[in-house]
Amino acid sequence: MIPGRRRKRLALFVTTIPIASAQTGRFPPEGRTGWLAFAGLLVANNALLTVVKHFADRQEARSRARADTIEQLQQAHEENAALQAQLLVQAREAGIADERRRLAAEIHDTIAQGLTGIIAQLQVVANTTDPATVTEHVGRATELARHSLGEARRSVQNLAPAGLSYDGLPEALRKAVDQWAERTGVPAELTVTGAAQHLHGEVSATILRITQEALANVAKHAAALRVGVTLSFMDNEVTVDIRDDGNGFDPLALTPRTGTGGFGLDGMRARAERIAGSLTVESEPGFGTAVSARLPLVLHG
Repeated sequence: MIPGRRRKRLALFVTTIPIASAQTGRFPPEGRTGWLAFAGLLVANNALLTVVKHFADRQEARSRARADTIEQLQQAHEENAALQAQLLVQAREAGIADERRRLAAEIHDTIAQGLTGIIAQLQVVANTTDPATVTEHVGRATELARHSLGEARRSVQNLAPAGLSYDGLPEALRKAVDQWAERTGVPAELTVTGAAQHLHGEVSATILRITQEALANVAKHAAALRVGVTLSFMDNEVTVDIRDDGNGFDPLALTPRTGTGGFGLDGMRARAERIAGSLTVESEPGFGTAVSARLPLVLHG
């Protein structure tokens, strides 16, 4: 049996015979000159068809390679989407455990201490008959109760950002910034750049919680006169930047917290890293602070 390549060459050669016959005007040719002309045309046509076939084969090979590349890219995209989905599931599971630890720490650091203070004030009231003393310590107990209630509500809000159930991320973030400004009296403004996208719920929740905690830190420590929050949608990532003109600090001088307490810079950084993001802090005493979180742009499925 003739191998495939030789068979193709033979078929190509046979194809040139009627072409050369048509070019000479008759078949079989007459005389030696006719046969020489026929042979020359046969060779020329065969060479021409060989060149054309060579370029056609190369184009077909390029097309196949392009199709294989597209298929590989599609497969890689599907695998990447599956990995992102798996990462978000793992982040959600890890987030549940982190939220439990954070909530336990907040109960210990704020609510439990508040209740202890209320008990102490009421014990004083129980051991005195002086109306002025009773009024003073009941007032203190009432203030501690209000404060503890506020801390409990804040902890629950941080556990599950309900704002995202009704609004998209830009709207929820704008409400959070406006409410913070109204509560603290510090002017704050949200700026959104890029085309807003409908992000995966875990990404939106992470951005909202990081922003809320960064604003809480400003209220507690910065003594700022103005705050700016910028939400930026880019090709492959979404970022949120929280800047203030307050006291600032030396990031290298911070001592790491131990145990389960708190959701400060370390907690915000852990939130971002759980979904393949990052958090950076730039600050200097007397020159304000900038907190920036960068997260992958994972769209809502």
